Formats: sequence, C-alpha cells, structure tokens
Amino acid sequence: MTREHVPPTSATGAPLSGSVLAESAVVFAVVLSIHATVWDRYSWCAVALAVQAFYVQYKWDRLLQQGSAVFQFRMSANSGLLPASMVMPLLGLVMKERCQSVGNPYFERFGIVVAATGMAVALFSSVLALGITRPVPTNTCVISGLAGGVIIYIMKHSLSVGEVIEVLEVLLIFVYLNMILLYLLPRCFTPGEALLVLGGISFMLNQLIKRSLTVVESQGDPVDFFLLVVVVGMVLMGIFFSTLFVFMDSGTWASSIFFHLMTCVLGLGVVLPWLHRLIRKNPLLWLLQFLFQTETRVYLLVYWSLLATLACLVVLYQNAKRSSSESKKHQAPTITRKYFHFIVVATYIPGIIFDRTLLYVAATICLAVFIFLEYVRYFRIKPLGHTLRSLLSLFLDERDSGPLILTHIYLLLGMSLPIWLVPRPCTQKGSLGGARALVPYAGVLAVGVGDTVASIFGSTMGEIHWPGTKKTFEGTMTSIFAQIISVALILIFDSGVDLNYSYAWILGSISIVSLLEAYTTQIDNLLLPLYLLILLMA
Repeated sequence: MTREHVPPTSATGAPLSGSVLAESAVVFAVVLSIHATVWDRYSWCAVALAVQAFYVQYKWDRLLQQGSAVFQFRMSANSGLLPASMVMPLLGLVMKERCQSVGNPYFERFGIVVAATGMAVALFSSVLALGITRPVPTNTCVISGLAGGVIIYIMKHSLSVGEVIEVLEVLLIFVYLNMILLYLLPRCFTPGEALLVLGGISFMLNQLIKRSLTVVESQGDPVDFFLLVVVVGMVLMGIFFSTLFVFMDSGTWASSIFFHLMTCVLGLGVVLPWLHRLIRKNPLLWLLQFLFQTETRVYLLVYWSLLATLACLVVLYQNAKRSSSESKKHQAPTITRKYFHFIVVATYIPGIIFDRTLLYVAATICLAVFIFLEYVRYFRIKPLGHTLRSLLSLFLDERDSGPLILTHIYLLLGMSLPIWLVPRPCTQKGSLGGARALVPYAGVLAVGVGDTVASIFGSTMGEIHWPGTKKTFEGTMTSIFAQIISVALILIFDSGVDLNYSYAWILGSISIVSLLEAYTTQIDNLLLPLYLLILLMA
C-alpha cells in the first residue's frame, strides 16, 4: 500500500510524465544491474524488451487518456507496462543463473522458459497497444519490431521444440484470460497489473496441465502441486460462477445455496481428485499429516490462529468506530490500514525462521480462503455476503475502484511470492549465501517493513516531496533505514542467514526498490517484493 496517493486526474497522463520517467529510470537501473550480473544473450534480450516497453507504455497511457483501450482499466494510475513487463523475464534470468550455479539443469531450463514466456506475453501486450493506437506510432512500431525480432531470433536458437510449444500455450491461455477476466472485472487492473497477474495465472495453469498429462509415480513435491491446484482451481471457480450469475440473481437464498453446493461439488469432485492424481495420496489425509507433523508446526499454527483472531478484532473494532462516527463516509486512516502489515510481518518471520515449508502451505490455504471470501462478498452470497461488503468497505482506497477488493490479496501475495517462486532444489544445502540468503524475507522487507514505515512517516512527518509525486523524501529515507535495521535483526535471530559481506549490494537493492515505491502508481504490495526478490537473487 502507498502512503499517499496520486490524484485521480493523473489518469490523463500529463501530471504523471515526470514520475513515469523516474519510475522508468529505476526499472532500467534494475535491468542493467541484472544484465551486468548475468551478462549473456538472455540478458541482452531483457535490455531490448525494456527499451521497447519504455516506448510502448506511453501509447498505453494515450489509450487510457482517450478512453480507446479495449477494456476498462483502473483509472488512478498510469499503464505500468515497463515495470510489469520486466518481472517475469528478470525472474527467469536470475532463476536460471542460480540453478545453473548449483548444477540443477532441469530448473535452469525452467528459468529460461519463464524468461521466454515473460517476453512473449510482454511483446503481445505491446502489439495490442500499437495495433489500436491512432495514428499508428511508426517510430515505436519500428523499435518494438527490432526488439521483438532480436528476442524471437535468440529464443528460436535457445529453446527446444517442446519449450517453444509451452511458451505458445501460455500465450494462448493469456489471450483468453485477458478477454474473459478483463471483461468480467472492469477497472480492477492497469494494463501492467493485468499483464503481471494474468501472465502468472496463465503460466501456472499451463504448468498444471503439463504436469497432469505427464504425471508419474513420485513426481515432484506435493507442496508444489498443492499451490498449483489451489490457485488454478480458485480462478476456474471464479470464472464458472461469474458466467453462471450473468443469467441469475446471485443475492437470493436459492442462488446462495446453489453457490455453496457447487463449491463443494467443484472442491470434492474436481480439485481434490486432481490433486490426488498428482501426489498419489489422499489430499486431506496428506494435508492433516503435514500440518501436525512436528511439535513446532503445532505451535506455529496456534500462534497464527491468534494473529488471525487479532486481525478480525481490528476489523470489527474499526467498523464499530465507524458506526459511532457522525460521518457516513468514515474511512480507516493510513496508519490503521498498516496494522495489518505489522500483523503479517509477525506472521511470516517465525514461519521463515522455523518452518518455511509449513509457511508455503499455510499461505496457499490463506490465499484460497481470501479468494473464496471475495467471491462471497462480490456475488453477495448469503449469509455473509452483505456483512463482508460492509466490513471491508471501511478499508477501501482508490485502487479498489473496480468490483473486486484486491488490496488484501495483493498483500498476501507480496509476502508469499518470495517463498513460492524460488525453486527449493536450487536453495538447499546452504546454496543461498550472501544477499541471496535474504530472498525469503523479500516480502517482509519490501512491504511489511519498508512500505509500512514509508507510509506512516511520509504521511505524518514528510515535507519534501519527490518531483511529480505526493511521496516524500523523509518517508523513503526512513523506509531504507528501517529495512537496514530489519536486516540486522534477521542476522541476529536467523542463524541460517550469512551475508558474506555483500552489504553494498543489499543496500543498493533496498534503495532501488524504495525509490520504485516512491514513484510507481502500480500495486506496490505486489510489485516491490518481486523486484527486491530479483535483485537479491542476482
């Protein structure tokens, strides 16, 4: 979450020109840093992609300004194409480099596929913007054509036939998800956020289909399959109910009963059998055995239950204050919303230190619960639908301008992605040394500590504003300082972290991501942890 927000008029593009340039400069700094670290033909592709995305994002901004975009996007931000386009390619590059250094050829190739898929999806989004821009931007088309030609040529000589087919499958899924979800959910995403979120879902869906078709005995880790099946299952469930409730009123008791019955049918008849096929075990028995396998896990589960209860009490207390307030438009202040950041930090740090695998599974379950409750709220499913609408409306901001409330889901994703995305076979046996030892803490540092401190200090004591934004210099500096203190505390309490004197890279990574937070108008809960993860992995 941001500490102060850009005015809605920034959707016109003009007031954002300075901040967009600064945001682009920060992203280019990250791209060049990764390029200098990896320095191979794939890193050159990333540089070419960044150059063309820089030009194309202004075409997206013009489309948003003129109302000529194909779908209705979130209007309180710029297009965000450049920062979103670079996440998957850079993540694939650092994943390839890390797995290559530990001698894991399977995940090394997997990293190349991730990078190629990210570039293909970004190029498709660029072509979409250029195709509907009038007049046709000749110079930008030439730059995009050259960059796309270089990327396609290098990938043609780097990927096997099966990997090329895999990239094309993800691109096809991405196209269909864009047409379906952006139509059903207007004003929920910017073009960049749609690229990032829907691109990730498309890749996961393709991976799940691929592994389901090639499943063999004892293939893979059940924990990884659990994440894939849960995420894809929840997305498909949402598409099913969105289509269904076009033809019927979702707010009646009959529809609500049907919703709950169909949820049970889909869960017990589709998701669980699918998971059983992949892990070759009864999913419910495996999950119960996994959760209560050790005494430490029991203690962590009890502790997390207490924190969840505390979060619910905060929501109820703030709504009670609203009921007693004379203003009907009472909204929770920024500091109050940051209570949840503190609660999430208190949740994740013990999990990272004592049992990361349990945290992996628990975060997956929590994500499924959040998405399910959002379906209940969105479709007004009885008996909780209207209650959830009332309770959560207190914590809305302009980024929740669409029909969905996604900020709390983005917060969970931002904290969890550093745990989910890094292949565990490439992080075992002490292979995460130096700055890489902080990779699991990327969400805690960027969102839980950095963004929270920046928001509180920037909104209460900030006076010097960064050019073109409402973010403050004081907020950014205190954010960097707080993250450095947090790294020191991690060194004290987590004996598994050994930074190997890579302090300069850590300080530079934290500073760059803090500057990105100061200038970006995208969902920082999602974007910042990914960029810090990429820098620390490099």
